[in-house]
Amino acid sequence: MMKYSVQEVTEFIESHFPQAFEGERDFRIEELAENRARVRQVFSRSQLRPGGTISGPTMMGLADFTVYVAILGALGPVMLAVTTSLNINFLRKPLPADLIAEAQILKLGKRLAVAHVHIYSHGQKEPVAHASMTYSIPPG
Repeated sequence: MMKYSVQEVTEFIESHFPQAFEGERDFRIEELAENRARVRQVFSRSQLRPGGTISGPTMMGLADFTVYVAILGALGPVMLAVTTSLNINFLRKPLPADLIAEAQILKLGKRLAVAHVHIYSHGQKEPVAHASMTYSIPPG
């Protein structure tokens, strides 16, 4: 059962982490379902590295944010949930376009959440990256 809606997660993040919706980190929460989230990162030329591909750190940040959104949807306001592990595989060159991340929480325990994320270039069917992540959830 979800604790937070897209609107509630968006308002929470705007209140506590407004930088998530600014500049090259322009994230848009598109969907939130039980233990799942889909987030769009609006393309910016500042995300490009030589060769015209979107940088790895950009995709890592998107994966991290998307899992955090999924956790907020599942648990409600857990401001101090933090990433403890992030492993990412870059599968193919992303297009210079918006990125779409789809996160699935695989296990949501009292102290840890384990999730995976697929990242796609907008309009493409094959993922450009896959990440596995673990979050630490604070007590309380």
